[in-house]
Amino acid sequence: MKFGLFDWGVLYLQMPTPVLYCPGHKLTSLNFYLAMIVTEPREETEIHAQAAELAQILMKLQRCFLANLSAELSRGSVSFPQYFLLTYLEHKDVISMSEIAAKMGHTTAAATGLVDRLERLGYVHRAHAVDDRRKVMVRITRKGSNLVTRIRQDMVDTITLLLKEHLTAEQGRTWLEVYRKITQFCDTTVNKE
Repeated sequence: MKFGLFDWGVLYLQMPTPVLYCPGHKLTSLNFYLAMIVTEPREETEIHAQAAELAQILMKLQRCFLANLSAELSRGSVSFPQYFLLTYLEHKDVISMSEIAAKMGHTTAAATGLVDRLERLGYVHRAHAVDDRRKVMVRITRKGSNLVTRIRQDMVDTITLLLKEHLTAEQGRTWLEVYRKITQFCDTTVNKE
């Protein structure tokens, strides 16, 4: 008995005779088929060892890979947190400083420091809300949007090169699938805490 994965993401449990499953088609050979997602059983110590290694890899990736994805980021014109904030602002008309702090997981004072530098560089504009002068609102400028576009294109170009020259097509698809699952986990679990 072994575990396998078809390209469209359905895990199957296979007995000695092959199991063929294609959505919308009949099964042509079947000894045993589980019509649900299954995972290969692993020992707790193996899972812990994998988690420890992945934690180390993630720390290295954060510094090495993300900083080198874009010439703009590696030159230090903006930090990754500043770029993250600019990408968030790009999809909003205006946002308050308290909303920025909440989104970034910072205090309002720390978020103010982040916005101060972006404003000095001309990437964002800050103004008081019309209905409440105590409330400070932030919006991205055209210069900030252009920077986001350049950095995003740098990242796409770098990842394209990685996919073309260092990974097989199957590895590229697997990488994307794993990152989709991690993103889903973060959206449903980590970000809710």
